[in-house]
Amino acid sequence: MRHVLAGPLLKLFFRPWTRGVEHVPAKGGAILASNHLAVIDSFVLPLVLERQVQFLGKSDYFTGAGLKGRLVAGFMRGVGTIPVDRSGGKASEAALRTGLRVLSEGGLFGIYPEGTRSPDGRLYRGKTGVARLALESGAPVVPVAMVGTNVAQPLGRVVPKPLPIGVVIGEPLDFSRYRGMENDRFVLRSVTDEIMYAILRLSEQEYVDVYAATAKARIAAEKAAAGRAEKAADDDAATS
Repeated sequence: MRHVLAGPLLKLFFRPWTRGVEHVPAKGGAILASNHLAVIDSFVLPLVLERQVQFLGKSDYFTGAGLKGRLVAGFMRGVGTIPVDRSGGKASEAALRTGLRVLSEGGLFGIYPEGTRSPDGRLYRGKTGVARLALESGAPVVPVAMVGTNVAQPLGRVVPKPLPIGVVIGEPLDFSRYRGMENDRFVLRSVTDEIMYAILRLSEQEYVDVYAATAKARIAAEKAAAGRAEKAADDDAATS
């Protein structure tokens, strides 16, 4: 997929530049913790690495009907995406166990600590799942900053624009000093904040100490309220 099918086309399309690729361990399990600006983040990052990176993906990507569904499922499998059912209360636990399995097998596991794409290009508060994964596995955390993917593919845009995209990779973070403390919520928050600060230094984004999902919900509510106000104004104008 990377060397013959999609890879050459994506490289031609995005002309990715890199800095710090040498920080990715040549072997053994490691966590790649990245900011998340666009859907194409999960496609561009593996392009610039020699090792395969495995990300989690919605199980819906693998169960689509018809030719389109089969093509999407085939592409996702080809780029190493692991299907996970995100519905129900056990979704986060399933994701954690999947990540631990990949790491125990010596693989690279990609994760977005923000939990969802940034709604406005800023870096949002990290969720503590990445810290728990690091402490339970003992694997190093390699901070990653995607640069420009939100310009190539803004929210709502399906087909990205052909623009140069950057990948900046920092030195691995070792959290072995916290081993055995994965159930301490204060330790998990401290580790997560350290990871997010490392990503922030690489990406030079503006930081917002709010979860991205919360910001998205607020933006959606504000748009809905603005839409209702505009409709009410139009209705008043029509009846006056």
